[in-house]
Amino acid sequence: MTRGKLYLVPAPLDFGCDIQAPLQDALPLGTLQAAAGITHWICENAKSARAYLKRIDAVVPLAAPLQAQDIRELPREVHKKGDHAGQFDAKPLLASALEGHDIGLLSEAGMPAVADPGSSVARAAHELGIAVVPLTGPVSLLLALAASGLNGQNFAFVGYLPQDSGERQVRIRELEALALKTGQTQLFIETPYRNAALLQALVQTLQHNTRLAVARGLTLATAQVRSETVKTWRSKAQSPADERLPAVFAIGR
Repeated sequence: MTRGKLYLVPAPLDFGCDIQAPLQDALPLGTLQAAAGITHWICENAKSARAYLKRIDAVVPLAAPLQAQDIRELPREVHKKGDHAGQFDAKPLLASALEGHDIGLLSEAGMPAVADPGSSVARAAHELGIAVVPLTGPVSLLLALAASGLNGQNFAFVGYLPQDSGERQVRIRELEALALKTGQTQLFIETPYRNAALLQALVQTLQHNTRLAVARGLTLATAQVRSETVKTWRSKAQSPADERLPAVFAIGR
């Protein structure tokens, strides 16, 4: 029996935002057509996956009604701890692909397995001989990096910084030292409601000549990208952080 493929289906970056951009503005028609033809899914949350499929259906009719879609969630512990360490066996989730069905992998926003769970599913697919096909769509990290003016030839994404203020300050200084010594841009993210606290910590902790970039609400009409030295950040009034808008932070020289 011919095996199905695992499609990594990107989602728009407006998850959780009050205003949603037209889906066809954020994703190519080819991606939407491929997604519409899939009837088996692995996702973080079934409710938000169905909401996304409903948006797709409004542009390209789904191959099967929403209630007939086979949607399976990744375990909660994978959401919390990540799944890149090889501790979660995702092979059982791919049984349908072994039976010939294509499977779509979804995250809440952006590209699955990039700053989101899903790497265990892609890894398991490779081990089972299932083709992994990434579809084209927005990746907030690369959009932010491209717009920042920072080094795009050498960069690292380091995930989330510590929540504890003391540990966070130490981590900021570590990342800054690495960026200034090597020229490697350091990218990181935070839960939207903590964006303001992280921005304040960055402005207070970083050296005045370090460049700090913040990209908020990428792909939305209200998107903002600001990239300046910390000295300039300190001299200008900071606009209140919208706690609903996801943001990407970057530091470099």
